[in-house]
Amino acid sequence: MHSLLPFLLAMIAVIVLLNMFASKLKIAYPILLVVGGLFISFIPGLPIIKIDPDLIFFIFLPPLLFEAAWSISFKEMKKWWRIIGSFAFLVVFFTALSVALITNHFIPGFTIALGFLLGGIVSPPDAVSTGAITRFVKIPKSTSTILEGESLLNDASSLIIFRFALVAVGTGHFIWQDATMSFLWMVIGGIGVGLLLGWFFVQAHKLLPTDAPSDIALTIIEPYLMYWIAEQLHSSGVLAVVCGGLFMSTRRLIFLNSTSRIQGYSVWESLIFILNGIVFLIIGLELPEIVDGLNEDHIPLETAVGYGVLVTAILIAARIISSYAALISTMIFRPSVKPHASSRKRRWMMPLLLGWTGMRGVVSLAAALAIPVTLSNGEAFPHRNLILFITFVVILLTLLVQGLTLPYIIRKTGFFDGIFAEENEEVTKQRIKKDLKHHIYQFLKSKYENELKDHTGLEMFLKHWEERAKATDDSWMNEKTKIIFIEMLEVQREYLSELNKDPNINEEIIRQQLYQIDLEEERLKMI
Repeated sequence: MHSLLPFLLAMIAVIVLLNMFASKLKIAYPILLVVGGLFISFIPGLPIIKIDPDLIFFIFLPPLLFEAAWSISFKEMKKWWRIIGSFAFLVVFFTALSVALITNHFIPGFTIALGFLLGGIVSPPDAVSTGAITRFVKIPKSTSTILEGESLLNDASSLIIFRFALVAVGTGHFIWQDATMSFLWMVIGGIGVGLLLGWFFVQAHKLLPTDAPSDIALTIIEPYLMYWIAEQLHSSGVLAVVCGGLFMSTRRLIFLNSTSRIQGYSVWESLIFILNGIVFLIIGLELPEIVDGLNEDHIPLETAVGYGVLVTAILIAARIISSYAALISTMIFRPSVKPHASSRKRRWMMPLLLGWTGMRGVVSLAAALAIPVTLSNGEAFPHRNLILFITFVVILLTLLVQGLTLPYIIRKTGFFDGIFAEENEEVTKQRIKKDLKHHIYQFLKSKYENELKDHTGLEMFLKHWEERAKATDDSWMNEKTKIIFIEMLEVQREYLSELNKDPNINEEIIRQQLYQIDLEEERLKMI
């Protein structure tokens, strides 16, 4: 333990340094973390990091999924739910099936069950990698929403395939009737547990006398509880965390105060950054041990690399084919929600972009490491080391090839040039600010007309709305004025929450305005 702790602290320092270096080079930090971990693994004398396969999901997945559910716009998810649903479930199954059939044909001794196991591992794209890569180029809001929404749900569908495949490999048979009932329970049970616990946690935050530190601590514990309870009931822990997180996210203004929201944002941002960094670094650190496992199984390294390249090609092809199939089906069955830009270029290039954003990462590694070393009868798990190696090659190739070329392709081909007219966020932001000020002015005039006549501070506030934050003299702010100001901030939140129901308003702009209101309330509290 004394030797491992300094190594873990050094890992965090390396993660921070590589992230800064990646920002300087304008490339996604997961790419450098994987490569950096690979180089670090060759340093002699380093301690070997071994994580219990039964704990790998429990350690990393709940907080990563919970934070993602809080970050995404549920309103946008509802708008694009058909495409998101097809990518999260149908595309994942199609990809896993493709991997199963082709690996069964080309890899000696690889059964259909093992193929589905590998397919379930490598089928879900990694949201962190995609988000880190696409932040260097501008893509349409609809596209980013589809990618974010897909990443929340495809983990659940891929891990369900992974579980059923593990059972099939261990028992040697697969009963479709039982699998169907188990699948339905995992989906329905996971959603039900998540929503029920999400409601319970919201009530607990509202009733308990919590402060910001305790609120933040509880939000860190809650995703683990959702995941653990759902798993104990043999339902999907991933769906429980996602649904519970979405439920709580839409009610953040109800049960968290401004201090908890502001401080919680910073804490969660740092926590998720460290967790993601550790996982991507571990991907690189694990390679030498995986290669040693291949040597024990007498599988030539060149052959294993070839299998990894084959599976990577299958994943890319299956995702691109599925992207165009999803677009065509949406245009046929739901034409009202198809991309409506004036340029047809966007409509037909977006599936290609979606197909090329299938970088793999955290979930694939966690699933591969979670494969048991032995079967229930004590025999070694078949082809475990080969599956681990193929997973590593897939992660490395998709990060390096797709990750490095995606921004270049978007910039050089001009796929989305001139298509952001309908998404002019600055115009929308200025309009919301103007409407918000008018709404508050009318509120003050109607409720505090007498106070406005005699109170210099409130008059100054109305006349110099934009300049109030620059004021250095706060002597005019007494307790009565502060109460009124905080009430005005709450009225602004209510106005923005109501405005957010408009499907044409970008929720990200609303959240930015709400964050500024939280900052303003914190400033008032310090006066």
